[in-house]
Amino acid sequence: MNLLPKSSKEFGSVDYWEKFFQQRGKKAFEWYGTYLELCGVLHKYIKPREKVLVIGCGNSELSEQLYDVGYQDIVNIDISEVVIKQMRERNATRRPQMSFLKMDMTQMEFPDASFQVVLDKGTLDAVLTDEEEKTLQHVDRMLAEVGRVLQGRETEWLFGMDEGRKQLAASAGFRRLITVALHRGQQYDGMDSIQAELSARVMELAPVGMPAQQQVPFLSVGGDIGFRTVQHKDRSPLSGDYVIEDVQGDDRRYFRRLIFLSNRNVVQSEVRLLKDASHRAQKKRKKDKKKQWSADTSDNLPPAPGQSIDKSYLCCEHHKAMIAGLALLRNPEQLLETPLALLVVGLGGGSLPLFVHDHFPKSRVDAVEIDPSMLEVATQWFGFSQSDRMKVHIADGLDYITTLAGEGRPHYDVIMFDVDSKDPTLGMSCPPPAFVDQSFLQKVKSILTHEGVFILNLVCRDLGLKDSVLAGLKAVFPLLYVRRIEGEVNEILFCQLHPEQKLATPELLDVAQTLERTLRKPGKGWDDTYVLSDMLKTVRIV
Repeated sequence: MNLLPKSSKEFGSVDYWEKFFQQRGKKAFEWYGTYLELCGVLHKYIKPREKVLVIGCGNSELSEQLYDVGYQDIVNIDISEVVIKQMRERNATRRPQMSFLKMDMTQMEFPDASFQVVLDKGTLDAVLTDEEEKTLQHVDRMLAEVGRVLQGRETEWLFGMDEGRKQLAASAGFRRLITVALHRGQQYDGMDSIQAELSARVMELAPVGMPAQQQVPFLSVGGDIGFRTVQHKDRSPLSGDYVIEDVQGDDRRYFRRLIFLSNRNVVQSEVRLLKDASHRAQKKRKKDKKKQWSADTSDNLPPAPGQSIDKSYLCCEHHKAMIAGLALLRNPEQLLETPLALLVVGLGGGSLPLFVHDHFPKSRVDAVEIDPSMLEVATQWFGFSQSDRMKVHIADGLDYITTLAGEGRPHYDVIMFDVDSKDPTLGMSCPPPAFVDQSFLQKVKSILTHEGVFILNLVCRDLGLKDSVLAGLKAVFPLLYVRRIEGEVNEILFCQLHPEQKLATPELLDVAQTLERTLRKPGKGWDDTYVLSDMLKTVRIV
C-alpha cells in the first residue's frame, strides 16, 4: 500500500492526512527518527515538569514514550480528526493526563505563553513544500503561533520591538547579533562550555564571505553561568513560578537570589550570605569535588535560616542609591534621632525596608506588598522580620495610597517605589504605568510631608516613554534629581515639592558624607565599600 503523495504539495492538504491515517490504521508511523534516536537531545533540553506542546503529533509513539518516562504534562495537536480519535482511544486508560486535540497549528486556541516547550518532529517539512509566497506566508503563521504560545523572552520589549532590538544591537556594538537564552535546568561550568556547544550552530548563521578563521565573540548578561543551587521552588498565584537560589560570586562569597521564572533573567531580590555559611559550603564543595553538581539539588549548600543573611550589606546598586536619597532630608546628622515615617511599596526579599529599619532606630516603616507569597519568602529565606516599627500591609500599592490620600493629610517623610511590572511587552519594567500616572502622583504628593522626598526606581528602555514619565513627575514634583545606575537600565529618581530646596553637586556630596558619618557608629554593622556620596556624584537635575 503506497501512502506517499503524488506530489509534495499534498503534504499540506488536510484530505491527504485524513486518508493517510485511515489507510495506515493504528500502527505508529515515525517521521525522522524514533524516540530512542532522539531521547538524548530531548532529555537534555526538556525538563519533566515543563508543559510541552507537540504540533502535528500524528500517530507517533514519541509523546507516549516521553510520558512513560516522566514527562506527563503533554498536549498533542493535529489537523487530522481521524488520527486524534485514534490517539485518544489508544491512550485513554494508560495515559490519562495526556491530551489530544484536533487543532490547526496556524490558528491555535491556547492563551499566550501557555507552554515551556513546543516540539515539532516533521510538521514544518510537511508545510514548507516549496518557496512560493503563499507557502511562506503559511509557514510564517505557524511560527508566529509557536512564538505566541511559548513562554519566553520573545515578547519582551527589548527583543520583540524594533526599537528594543536596535538598542540591544547598539549596546553590543555589532551589526549581526544572535541572542541565546540559557536553559535553567542545565549546569554550565562557564562560557567555554557554552561556546563549545554553540559555536558550530553560530557559524551556520554567519554572513556569506566571512573569513573561515574569523572569531565570533560570546557575550554574557545575567547570572545563569556557573555554580547555582536551588534552595526552594514554589508558585505564587500572582507572580507565577519562582525559585530561591544560592550562587557563588566572583569573590567566592555566596549570594541568595529570588527569581521569577516568568522573567528569569532578572534578579528580583538578592542578599549576601554571612561568611560562616559560605565557608561551610566551600568545604563541602571541596569534599565533593568529584561529584556532578546539579542546579536542582538543595544538598550543595546548607539550608540557610534568617541569621545566615548579612543584613548590613545591600547587594543592589539601586537600593544603595535609594538609601543615599535620605540625605536630601533636612538635618541628615540628626536622622538617627528623628522619628522618620517611611513607606516602601514593593517588598521583594525585604532588604530595602529592613536596612532602613536597622540603621535608623527611630524610624517607622510601612511596607506594602500585593503578593502574600513574597512576605513568606522574605521571612523564611531573606532574613526579614516585622516589628513594632516595621509592618507589612498585604495590599495593592495603588489602593493603599489612594485610601490614605482620602484622609487629606501627610503621612510619610519618605516614600519609595520599588515595584515591578508584570507586562514584559512594555518598554518600562519598573514601575507599572499606573504608578506614574499623573492623577496617582497627585495622591502620592498628598501623603508626603512638606520637606519629604519621593524616591522611585525607574527601569525604562523606551526613550519616548521615559521622557513622558519624567515630564509627568516634574509636573507634580518641581524638584527632580536623576541618578543613573552604571551598567544597568535602572535610574533612581529623587522627587521633592519645593525647587528652593535644590542642592548643587558639592552640597549633595556634603550632606551624603554627613549622613554616612552619622551611620558609621561603633558597634553598628556597615559595609565599608558603601560610600553614600558616591551614590550622588553623578546626579543630575531635570
